[in-house]
Amino acid sequence: MMRPVYIAGTGLTAVGELWERTALSLATEALRAATTASPNQPIGALYVANALGSALGQQSNLAPAIAAASGLHGCETLTIDAGGAAGGLAIRQAMLAVASGAYEAVAVVGVEKVSDVLDEQREAALALTTDGDWEGLHGVTLTSQWAMLMRKYMHDYAVASIDFAAFPVNAHANAVANRHALYRFAITPDKVKNAGMVADPLSLLDCATVADGAAAVIISAQPHASTARAVRIAGSGVASDAIALHERADMLDLAAVRLATSRALHQANLTINDVQALDMTDPHAICAVLTLEALGYTPRGTATTLGASRAIQSTGSVPLALTGGCKARGDVVGALGVYQIVELTAQLRGTAANQVANATVALATCSAGLASTAVTHVLVAE
Repeated sequence: MMRPVYIAGTGLTAVGELWERTALSLATEALRAATTASPNQPIGALYVANALGSALGQQSNLAPAIAAASGLHGCETLTIDAGGAAGGLAIRQAMLAVASGAYEAVAVVGVEKVSDVLDEQREAALALTTDGDWEGLHGVTLTSQWAMLMRKYMHDYAVASIDFAAFPVNAHANAVANRHALYRFAITPDKVKNAGMVADPLSLLDCATVADGAAAVIISAQPHASTARAVRIAGSGVASDAIALHERADMLDLAAVRLATSRALHQANLTINDVQALDMTDPHAICAVLTLEALGYTPRGTATTLGASRAIQSTGSVPLALTGGCKARGDVVGALGVYQIVELTAQLRGTAANQVANATVALATCSAGLASTAVTHVLVAE
């Protein structure tokens, strides 16, 4: 029988273009903060999530390097590369290791260092999560594919591009209070609409910036040692889908997100209506729209109405991007799933900047590419 698993300590760095920093220094800073917040944990393993280190010519075997720099000599180490789903998968593997009794505590670090290369190199690295034979080989980027999905959504459901603007506007509004966010300023729907076009219909203000940063979590069989509210990982699910869009039965159905979330909620014995705080992979509004529909918050073709009705704001029924999301916090790619757990743990402990009143259940879902791999976790405050 699997035993309960808790978030015992958390730490993170600011997100940004951190020219003077290395991936190793960012990771050790975040891990040091997490271990300081939860001292005396017998850490038996370190799992590191990183998506772009190898592709951008940095250190590929990060886990043992971080372990040595952090004084975790001799422990099991593992580097996980699964695109934007890497952080979620690292959290899941750590949860399973502790739940099974293999270890009493496992450290997880998500880190990306992407600002030291030209844009062309970065885009090529991100495109590695697409189908190499049929998409990447021909120069298709992730942004262009999300733009195609947005265009199809607009056509199928008679939605205008301005109807998506509430999502980046909400993300920026929440990031103002997040001292770790990349873009701490507000924007308006008109600014989103009139911004320069990146991949029609995606404008510059509906496209996230890939940035540097690190986050760390100590996952333990014991709750936080202090008086802070205990936060338990109540459910975890993972699923996959065809990498190439043309191989999917329905391009506008993020099936992997839907399946991973269903499995996580089932394990937690909860429904989507129990969730009070939410974070997701949302580098563009179309990602958020399709994810909300995959999660079951609203029928197909109607998720833009959640933005228009302000339901996605911190005081709404579906509080979203509470720290700025990928758009305003910054897209930390493989580290995203770890950032999500750190940020939502703060929500459940009542210490978040954009605090949802009386939040006790939170959900984090992160995905790789166009949701070819998706991981969902459900956190519960006890």
